[in-house]
Amino acid sequence: MSRVTVMTRQGCHACEVAEADVSRICADLDVRWSAVDVDSDPELRAEYGDRVPVILVDDAEHGYWQVEEDRLRAALA
Repeated sequence: MSRVTVMTRQGCHACEVAEADVSRICADLDVRWSAVDVDSDPELRAEYGDRVPVILVDDAEHGYWQVEEDRLRAALA
């Protein structure tokens, strides 16, 4: 079973859009997902801070800045 994580931060409009897209796609495919605020951890902020939102599939970076729906669906199929 795949797991999706959205690396995000508060006040980020692109992050809000990505979370909504991931939520909808994961609901369609019955896949669990979560969001992690990169500002909650200095290491996460250093790794992802300038590229949020970042989408991870099974802890591997899948994409950033926007959700490519067809590509994410294929990765989760």
